[in-house]
Amino acid sequence: GSSATPCASCKLLRRRCTRDCVFAPYFPPEDPHRFATVHRVFGASNVSKMLQELPAAQRADAVSSLVYEATARMRDPVYGCAGAISYLQQQVSQLQVQLAVAQAEILQRINHPSPCLCFCNFLKIGKLRRKL
Repeated sequence: GSSATPCASCKLLRRRCTRDCVFAPYFPPEDPHRFATVHRVFGASNVSKMLQELPAAQRADAVSSLVYEATARMRDPVYGCAGAISYLQQQVSQLQVQLAVAQAEILQRINHPSPCLCFCNFLKIGKLRRKL
């Protein structure tokens, strides 16, 4: 961070953005909503403590996770990302059932093929009808 272009955190919290600002690398001024959401859900002080306790190499992933979790909590205040995960797990289960049904149908058709209803058979049926 620098005093000329404060990060989204320092801008929102109306404080001077210093060179060692823990938020600056992860909350650029171009995306203020990202920090605002995280701040609303977790609080700037808690996020600052979390980031300072982590090795620098893990901070970007932690911020991505916090943004995801905060966004999910804003969408679903009761269940947050647990609700999103539950919904996705239900979708996976439904799709697995659909896949199993489709695979069973394929096996059924392979093991018990029905007479082909291709164009050639229609021609043969047409010729037989003319003879009758």
